[in-house]
Amino acid sequence: MPELHQLSVAELALHLREKKVSAVETAQHFLARMRAHQDLAAFLAVDEEATLTQARAADAAIAAGSAGALAGVPIAHKDIFVTKDFASTAGSKILAGYRSPFDATVVRRLADAGMVTLGKLSCDEFAMGSANESVAVPAVGHKVPSPVRNPWDPSCIAGGSSGGSAAAVAARLAPAASGTDTGGSIRQPASFCGITGIKPTYGRASRYGMIAYASSLDQAGPMARSASDCALLLSALCGPDPDRDSTSLDVPAQDYSRGLNDKLDGLRIGLPREFFGPGLAADVRAAIDAALKEYEKLGAKLVEISLPRTELAIPVYYIIAPAEASSNLSRFDGVKFGHRAKDYTDLLEMYKKTRAEGFGDEVKRRIMVGTYVLSHGYYDAYYLQAQKIRRLIADDFQQAFKQCDVIAGPVAPTVAWALGDKTDDPVAAYLADIYTLPASLAGLPGMSVPAGFGAGNMPVGLQLIGNYLQEGKLLNAAHRYQQATDFHLRTPEGF
Repeated sequence: MPELHQLSVAELALHLREKKVSAVETAQHFLARMRAHQDLAAFLAVDEEATLTQARAADAAIAAGSAGALAGVPIAHKDIFVTKDFASTAGSKILAGYRSPFDATVVRRLADAGMVTLGKLSCDEFAMGSANESVAVPAVGHKVPSPVRNPWDPSCIAGGSSGGSAAAVAARLAPAASGTDTGGSIRQPASFCGITGIKPTYGRASRYGMIAYASSLDQAGPMARSASDCALLLSALCGPDPDRDSTSLDVPAQDYSRGLNDKLDGLRIGLPREFFGPGLAADVRAAIDAALKEYEKLGAKLVEISLPRTELAIPVYYIIAPAEASSNLSRFDGVKFGHRAKDYTDLLEMYKKTRAEGFGDEVKRRIMVGTYVLSHGYYDAYYLQAQKIRRLIADDFQQAFKQCDVIAGPVAPTVAWALGDKTDDPVAAYLADIYTLPASLAGLPGMSVPAGFGAGNMPVGLQLIGNYLQEGKLLNAAHRYQQATDFHLRTPEGF
């Protein structure tokens, strides 16, 4: 039998059901790998006894014949989801040591399916970042905060904000991880680390217990080795949550694994000309072109389309998201939970010092921008205009889907860049989100699929975007491509 970390989610689930290995043995194996690779700084919180307690419960359920479909399969959660058994910090000092009295709906649903939590994964503070360099909480085995390192080249970023999730799956420290995507935070790190990740339609997965950044954009999704693994995970975590999340869609959960072998004959793949302009690096373009040729071999037809307001997605996003963040983060004031300043003379000073000490530079920057665009005299000029353009961006997609079934293109203009490269120029990092922001603003499902390698032998991801509630179509297109290629099976050297 291959080593446990070489098995897919589906293979692990089968081995566990057939009792070829126990959930406790599986959890111990992955915990040992996590300890051996702490240099990646992927994990922010681990509690081995809590993990093994969950594993023993999974073994008991398997023995009793009452186990869920994913019983005993380990998963690690982005530290933006609150969990009862582990600290939940959102990568911020203002929540250092915080323990939630409840589990996020996504965590609970995956636990109901029998999955065992390995720990919490690093992320940019409050999911604000594209490089996982703004995390303010020390990783397991580290004394000071450290950026997540890319397993393919530890001198490079893993991507953000779900960089810990992407790095953990790529390095086989966990067979699967949860992530969140506000403007590309599942797709971009998945691309940079050579794994598969999917952001479902906005509202498809509950946001209850997901520490909010921008409420009209945040969406949970799975990250794993393959599309077939993501299909299993998405089936478990999606579904209505009307009592806890008013934005969750009243659409029943479905089994995404059922349609994974549909042929691609006649599938129309739209190629937005705005995604293939001069800003796209030649090495990334070559990998994407090769992937598209493979799709043609599989029977798909390539169609040129236009998303004319693509460039407007950046200013629109960086008005709307900070505006919502400025409101959401007002709750972190030191009164009820989290960090509180030690020295203050009155309530107002306590607020000021607590937030000044607790928030990092990137979070402060976005709060300030958001407060400005919502302020009297600027709301109409900035926020209201941004919302109008957001509607037009969504309309662009609907016009495009009259000509195609799926939209394809790059996830990011380049492969992962070196640590520190864009630290002093946040706008440069914002611009790198050009291809992921439009689908987020429109609330559409999108995913990243490993599609080869670029400069420095670093991974390149192919982005697939579908119409509303068309996650199954995306997963099938990705799965068929992965049956014809092996990029999703390759692992970084040493892992």
